[in-house]
Order: sequence, then structure tokens, then C-alpha cells
Amino acid sequence: MPSAVPLPPRDDGLIAAGGLLGGLVLWYFEIYTTVPRSADLGTLPLAPLAVMCVAVLLRRIGQPWALLIGVGALVADQVIGSLLATVLMFTDVVYASVLYGRPGMARHVLSLSTVATVGVTVWALAAHPEPESLLVGVVCALVTIAPAWSGLTIREHREAAREERLRAEQTALLSEMDRREAVAAERGRMARELHDLVANHLSAIAIHSTAALSLGDQKAAQEALRVIRENSVQGLAEMRGLIGLLRAGEGEAGEADLLAAPRLDSLDALLDQTRANGAGSGLEFVLEDTRTPGLRLPAPVEMAAYRIVQESLTNTLKHASPGTVTVRLAHEDGGPLTVEVRSPCETGGRPRAPGAGAGLVGMEERVALLGGAFQAGPVTGPAGRGPRTGPVPARAQTWQVRAELPADVKGPS
Repeated sequence: MPSAVPLPPRDDGLIAAGGLLGGLVLWYFEIYTTVPRSADLGTLPLAPLAVMCVAVLLRRIGQPWALLIGVGALVADQVIGSLLATVLMFTDVVYASVLYGRPGMARHVLSLSTVATVGVTVWALAAHPEPESLLVGVVCALVTIAPAWSGLTIREHREAAREERLRAEQTALLSEMDRREAVAAERGRMARELHDLVANHLSAIAIHSTAALSLGDQKAAQEALRVIRENSVQGLAEMRGLIGLLRAGEGEAGEADLLAAPRLDSLDALLDQTRANGAGSGLEFVLEDTRTPGLRLPAPVEMAAYRIVQESLTNTLKHASPGTVTVRLAHEDGGPLTVEVRSPCETGGRPRAPGAGAGLVGMEERVALLGGAFQAGPVTGPAGRGPRTGPVPARAQTWQVRAELPADVKGPS
């Protein structure tokens, strides 16, 4: 289906109508800007006027044809007998050709206007070598160069404004993307902290509450209730600390976060708590720390290592079979901090407490944020393959969590 022919804008119609009315008044009173060659021109001067009105109607929708029509009408107007209205409308056509025409047309119109002005000035001086002939060049410049230069200036300003708007929109879009990424990162960080702070205590509560309900021994039930109470109190205290951190101001939050970040020096206390929570499960916990005594690593690295050990120990309480759980820490000068947790495991057993797998995801995210390497999986199996991620093979006996953390990281964990 052919597209409809665009109609001239309303303003262009008003300009053409005003120019036609002004030209009719000048023609009626025989007011010409050049001396007519004949005393009785009749309606002949109205022909260039009408053609120039058509060019004005096409000034926005018909470039470069509007300019070509305007040039022809101006030449005819100068030959027959010039009306000022026709000349003024031509200046508007030149202005519109630069402003609304194609990008290359703007430069060409200004160049051709300059050439035409110089040519007309030379011709006038050659025909009448008098100073007054220079006025012809001045008039020609006002009719051609001035409107072309004005149109080019406005066009450049419009293009600059358009580029600034696009740049502002891009900046706003990038800012929104950064904001969303920051919100997502903060939500992920909060999810990891909530999981690591609460999951350990809730797992112990679930395990010992099950034992308290299933055991008939009153002493064992009381011991289980004691562990449940301790974990409830500790979990509530840590939750209150996290809520206070979230409610603190920007400066207070950074200070509180630094104070609340756990250090590897607290691993002994963590293992003691895990031993108490895992009493009666047949698990023994051993810490092998070969780091240089007194060595302090950046807070984000120590916090990530602590949380990895904490979550690994929580998983052992849920899934590990009776045996020895070994926590190893190793670090050499210039090398990464290596965290390794090994626990006995067997297939077919039911977990002591339910889990959703969020702990492994959180550990992997922590390591990835620091640019380290993370592995979790069985270390022995039918084919004797090394650590991998996936279901435990039928003959697997040891589950290993291993993380290598760069020791020179300064960013948040």
C-alpha cells in the first residue's frame, strides 16, 4: 500500500499565505525593488510570487526541490520585476534548506551561497565600476549567506542538544543499571550473612530437638534442651546485631561491619560450639592451622574463610557420618590462603536436618567475589577421581570443601 503524501506543516502554510498577501499588496501599488523593463507588467510578477509560495510550502518536506524551485522563482522575479515579498520568502527557503535538509546539504548551500555572492559582486563591479555596485553584493549576501549561516548555526545547536540528551539518557540508564546491580549485590550479601548466622544455630536446634523427642532418657533430653537454648540465645543475639547493622547510618554501618566481621582467631571457639552441637553424633573435630602465628590477613579474606568453615561445619552436623572432621588452614608468604574441610560421608543416609543447598551457593559466591577458586565434592570414588561438584558416588567416603582465597584482597567479601 503506497504511503500517503505528507502535508506541509501549519506554520509553513501561514508563512506562504502571509508572503502571498504581502506580494499582492506590493503588486497592486506597483512597488518593485528593481526597475521593471516594461511600464505595464500586468500580472506577470505574480507568477514568481506564486511559485515561491509553493517553495515555502515545501521548505520542510520537499528539500532540495524546494530550494531549486525557489532559485528559479527568484531569477524570474529579478528579470521580470522584483517584489520584496518574493525575495523575503526566498531567504526563508534558503534558511529551511540548511536547517531541515540532509546533513551534507547544509555545507553545500553555504558554500554555493558564498560563491554566488562573490560572482554577483564581481559582475556588478564589472558592469558598473562604481562603489555603489558593492551594495549589490551586500544585498546578495543578506539574501543567501545570512540565512544559510543562521540555519547552519541553529542546526549545529540542535544536534549538540540532541547528543547531550542521548548522553544524559545513557548516563541515567547506566546509573539505573549500577543501582540495580548494587541492590542485587547487597541483597546477595544479606542473604549470605543471614544464612551463615542463623543456619548453624537452627541446624543444631533441629538436630537436638529431634533427639529430645526421640530419646526416653531424661538426662539426655535435658542436655539436648540445654543445647537448644544456647543456640537460640546465640542466634537471637547475632540476629539482633545484624538488624542493628542494617539500621545504622552509612558511617556507623561501615564501622559496625568492621567490628562484627569474624576473624580466623575465633575458629577454636567455633569448633568448640560445633562439638557441643554435635555431641552424640559420633563426630570429632580437628583443626590443623599451619599459618604463621600472629599473621593477620585482610578482613574480607578472613571473614570469607571463617564463613566457609562455619557453613562446612554446619553441613557436617546435617550430613556427615560418624568419624573425624578435619579443618585445615594453610598460607605461605605471597600465596593464597587455603581453607579445606574434610568430613566422612556415605550415601543412602537421611540428613539429620533438612537443607536446600544454599550453603554451597553462598560459599562459592564468597570465593568468586574475592577472585579465588572453590571446589566441593567427594574426593574418593569408584574411579578415584578428585574433587568435583555433583552427587556423591556410591562408594565415596570423604566429602571435601576446598577454597583458595587471594591474601591481598582489599574489597568486601
